[in-house]
Amino acid sequence: MHRRFPHALLIALTTCFGAVVSPARAQAPSTPKVQPGDGHPYEIADSEVWDVPDPVSQRGYQVFVALPPSYAKQPQRRYPVLYVTDADYAFPIIRQLARRLNVEGPRIEEFILVGLSYGKGEDGGASRQRDYTPTPNGPSTAPPGSIHGQAQAYQRYLRDQAKPFITARYRTDPAREIFLGHSYGALLGTQILFTEPGLFSGYILGSPSLWYDKRHALKLEASYAKQNQDLKANVYLYVGAYEALRKGDRRYNQTVDMVADNRALEAALQSRKYPGLKLKSVVLNDEDHLTVAPRGFTQGLKYLLPVR
Repeated sequence: MHRRFPHALLIALTTCFGAVVSPARAQAPSTPKVQPGDGHPYEIADSEVWDVPDPVSQRGYQVFVALPPSYAKQPQRRYPVLYVTDADYAFPIIRQLARRLNVEGPRIEEFILVGLSYGKGEDGGASRQRDYTPTPNGPSTAPPGSIHGQAQAYQRYLRDQAKPFITARYRTDPAREIFLGHSYGALLGTQILFTEPGLFSGYILGSPSLWYDKRHALKLEASYAKQNQDLKANVYLYVGAYEALRKGDRRYNQTVDMVADNRALEAALQSRKYPGLKLKSVVLNDEDHLTVAPRGFTQGLKYLLPVR
């Protein structure tokens, strides 16, 4: 069942589960898309949806693709690619942010946006708990019967299925492939960064759930450091100021200190003095775990994709 949206701003600021995306046109339209009307679902113009299943797990997945405005006009040009988890909400937000940033002149480089869907027909929460977490030791607050800890399998799916599909079909720049994840999505990103960092050249890791399984991600970082002298990646870390632990103040987290965890990861990475690592870490004021994502997305895009 589709939700209906009155205009583009609303879809960019909601989780918009089930929004429809329409096939990409030959070039960016010069006038706003006319929506179908008559009670039909809101469509995200100039976008594509492809089924890219995982032959190993036998699960169905989709990729959502939005091409940059100049894609058809510059057939020799190759573009950086931004892969984003939790595509049901993050894909429309990032698409609109990217266009909005360049309304009055280029501020970020154009890029191909790829949204990574949840498992087809699955509850989003269940899908992300399974695919984005590194160990089966989920939190005690997880619903009974929840499955966790299959992030390694999902990482292989990204490497062997999703990325090759995009590379074969679109004019991508293989040297500039960026991963963006928030919360559990960023936890997945930290796993990739410390086990297979070359899978992406850049990482936007927002409010990563570093608390998961007794800070398992920090153990991955320490293990990587023992075996490697360099980490070639451009990393942007963000977290909301209200994600710190302050019991009794409902603006803040009441169980985990994600700001302290983020700073611990930042300090660990800085201490390694990796020659190939570029790192920026920020605490965004007046933001909590739910409100910080659009602002973090914007700052991450400006950091990793500045106009060249």
